[in-house]
Amino acid sequence: MKCNLCPNKCNIDRDVTEGVCHADNTMRICRIAPHFSEEPPISGTRGSGTVFFSGCSLDCQFCQNSEISKSKVGQPFSPQQLADALKNLVDEGVHNINFVTPTHFSHRIVETLCIYRPPVPIVYNTSGYELPEVIENLFPYVDIFLTDFKYADDRLAKKYSRREKYLEYCLASTAKMVEDKPPLYDENGLLRQGVIVRHLMLPTEIQNTLEVIDIFSDRWKDRAIFSLMSQFFPAYKSQIKRTLKPVEYKIACSRLLERGVENCFVQELSSANESYVPLFDLR
Repeated sequence: MKCNLCPNKCNIDRDVTEGVCHADNTMRICRIAPHFSEEPPISGTRGSGTVFFSGCSLDCQFCQNSEISKSKVGQPFSPQQLADALKNLVDEGVHNINFVTPTHFSHRIVETLCIYRPPVPIVYNTSGYELPEVIENLFPYVDIFLTDFKYADDRLAKKYSRREKYLEYCLASTAKMVEDKPPLYDENGLLRQGVIVRHLMLPTEIQNTLEVIDIFSDRWKDRAIFSLMSQFFPAYKSQIKRTLKPVEYKIACSRLLERGVENCFVQELSSANESYVPLFDLR
């Protein structure tokens, strides 16, 4: 089968070669462990059971996970092996199962969940560069979409992530997510179903952040959760050589207030360091 799982549409046989995502048809996983740095209704007190895949459908020059996103690394897993690993995470008491950078392995994730469906919510943690029809096919398997909204300007998507039509695909796929997954919480305030739209603020590109906030406010502020992230630091091959300035941070926070975005999380400015990058110990 030719692979067209993401907007790159490589149309190649991944049993023979790898796509621009640096992945062939074998799942490669770089970390399986509870994670405590997601938004509070995801991490809770016992952590989110994260599965970090290698490779990525984007090519962000500032990627904080470049160690695993830019090459075919990690341990190979079959769907059965991953199902067994998910059982172990559930036994550890995690609040959910969180598939991180899953797009290029979404077909293998479905195979895994057909073998074993955990009794906790399934989180699909994505860059936002998705095909809406692929997102729709995931509805029976995914409870929570944790999706990025990186760019409101395709010029920036091309400059920083080397991809075309990011805004078009992000708008369409996010709309599809929000349409099917209204927010539902349990008695402890943990998310059981819903969509969190994340935006990483880029220093020097504050206008992009303001436009993303405006888009979210106009379309989804009453139906999804917004997460404004300030953890950028100059990683990998970033052209941007500094962290956010306090004035940029304040401008973005003010825009949230102006647009009435109340259902949101705002990361502290002090988060701009490597502490949010996990140890990828399945090498």
